[in-house]
Amino acid sequence: MRLENQIKRGNYERTALASQKLSPAVRVLSPEAKGVFKDTYLLDFLDLPEVYSEHDLQAGLIKNLCKFLLELGTGFTFVGEKVRLQVGNTDFELDLLFYHRDLQCLVAFELKTGKFEPAQLGQLSFYLEALDQDNTSV
Repeated sequence: MRLENQIKRGNYERTALASQKLSPAVRVLSPEAKGVFKDTYLLDFLDLPEVYSEHDLQAGLIKNLCKFLLELGTGFTFVGEKVRLQVGNTDFELDLLFYHRDLQCLVAFELKTGKFEPAQLGQLSFYLEALDQDNTSV
């Protein structure tokens, strides 16, 4: 049944597309990352209303954590939600944090419900740098 479900949901295709979109730096530094991430993640198991907030999305993912981990794929372990990052004297909050056992790295999720804005990539890069600088507080 699980294999049928993966075929029906296009798991292979979504993973193959994502591997093509990996940045050249990731492909060189972590060739084993190929096949780990997906181009899109299907979150239909959340049963969210047509219009929902980032808080509703995060609450739904945490409530359905087992299903979310299955959608992410193998190797992911949950570290925490609303993870506090301190940079200088300022605190920031990362929505979700996972660890990938095979890649031996942290995987950060900054949840957004609207259209992608380039500033969001800068925010996530900032969080990743903060995690790289000091991941002992995580």
